[in-house]
Amino acid sequence: MTTRKEYLPQTALSIHAHPDDQDFTVAGTLAKWASDGCGIISVIITDGSAGSNDPQQGPDHWRTLALVRAGEQRAANAVLGVKETVFLGYPDGELTASIALRKDLTRLIRRYKPDAVVTGDPTGFFYGNGYINHPDHRAAAEAALYAVFPSAGSRPIFPDLLAEGLEPHNVKRLYIHGSEKPDTWVDINETLDTKIEALKKHASQTDTHNVDDWMRQWAEEEGKPKGLKYAEAYKVMVLVDDEENRSE
Repeated sequence: MTTRKEYLPQTALSIHAHPDDQDFTVAGTLAKWASDGCGIISVIITDGSAGSNDPQQGPDHWRTLALVRAGEQRAANAVLGVKETVFLGYPDGELTASIALRKDLTRLIRRYKPDAVVTGDPTGFFYGNGYINHPDHRAAAEAALYAVFPSAGSRPIFPDLLAEGLEPHNVKRLYIHGSEKPDTWVDINETLDTKIEALKKHASQTDTHNVDDWMRQWAEEEGKPKGLKYAEAYKVMVLVDDEENRSE
């Protein structure tokens, strides 16, 4: 029996709602791809300004926090080897899978022409018994999914993008993290430490003293079904088959 080679995109778009979402979930995969030559563009949809619930702070602090969190994301992306970071600036905590958001993401897909798009699972409401999935996460994932298909590849959808010189583009793989039934596991044994280092850059949001234990435990759990020490698990939609574009 032959083993399928692990897919390596030439260009990948990582699309998530908030600064730090990417680094909690898929950063091990991104670091692995980047080290193997993939050009990664990190798309952060909201401004992250709702990342504090301090009753002593008001709008001025929230605006400052948005700037701080953008800086933290840039620092985290530098650790991962991300090529470019895009901030769309939607209000944190109020995100919907709107046509406007889908169009913004379609524009980015057509501009950067990624082989793969990495995002969350729009169907995930609950994780365990103690966490209700943030509505921004679901909205971001839904908009990303429908930007990938059908919007990015369909000429009649958002025709004004054609006037911007943005021709349709078909994404080959959609990597969905957080799926209840994953079918693809990426071994992150060699990049877990990089993921942890990137996550620690989000000092305004993260307990940096305990993050090592969280990430190792989560990566162990995700790797168990395939006997991997540390992994990130995905449901992968193969939208365009490309057997030649795989790493050894």
